[in-house]
Amino acid sequence: MIRDFVYSKAKTVKEALDLLEEHKENYKIICGGQSLLILMRQGLVAPANLIDIKSIEELSYINFKPKDGLKIGAATTHSDIEKSSSVKKHYPVLVSMEKNLASVQTRNWGTIGGNLAHGDPAGDPGPVFIALNATVKIANSERERSIPLEEFFIDYFETVLEDGELLLEVQFPVVPPRTATVYEKFNIIKNDQGIVSVAVSITMEKKGSSCKDARIVLGAAASIPIRAKKAEKLLIGQKLNNGLLEKIGKRASKEADPVADIHASEEYRRHLVEALTKRMVRKAWDQARKPAR
Repeated sequence: MIRDFVYSKAKTVKEALDLLEEHKENYKIICGGQSLLILMRQGLVAPANLIDIKSIEELSYINFKPKDGLKIGAATTHSDIEKSSSVKKHYPVLVSMEKNLASVQTRNWGTIGGNLAHGDPAGDPGPVFIALNATVKIANSERERSIPLEEFFIDYFETVLEDGELLLEVQFPVVPPRTATVYEKFNIIKNDQGIVSVAVSITMEKKGSSCKDARIVLGAAASIPIRAKKAEKLLIGQKLNNGLLEKIGKRASKEADPVADIHASEEYRRHLVEALTKRMVRKAWDQARKPAR
């Protein structure tokens, strides 16, 4: 049962930040609410104040510039990202990720800022955004700050957002030449949350024969999305072969820190990490080797 609360609807970012400052610690931000309302019904959170930022137009946008990269406002819906022509052209992995994120209804209403701020380690955007080296812009009534998304998540459903702070924007750098980013999650029911997910980004050397840079990010394999940095190092400067692929998969599995639950055991999740990592590294490698059109 949801307890009584005071509902406030902000129309501007300034108004939202003023409300956060006014209510200090005793509030929750709602920007879609599909996850928050479940927690409220279960009695896991009971805010005295609910501050709605869903209708703030200055937080709903997708901007791409060739020299600056991509910027997405926190109140932008998943469907907006999925249907964006600029996202499809320059960051196609975001489109494929969004198409498999929950249901159409969820994507039509849910927002990217709400998803990230919820801090669910099984969420789809986190691993993909980290693989793309994304940063987030955060603000309170006095200052703004930007941090790598890799540093945004702290623990299960916990982020670095402090009291009075609001997530404003997600920023993606320009994708380097000969780079491919891919993502896949393993789930039983299509569009459901992944039991394990893996995002891989590979940048090839100019000639396309060896790896210049790599990012391997695991979802639902720890309390937060994590990079398998030791597995990444195995790729740098190397040419891919079956033996190396096996080593990378096993290393990523060891770097995972999965927890057993009703969906899967720890051992099964480690097995999935190994299998998906090998599959995604191979897929990203093959795509990155192709000459730019």
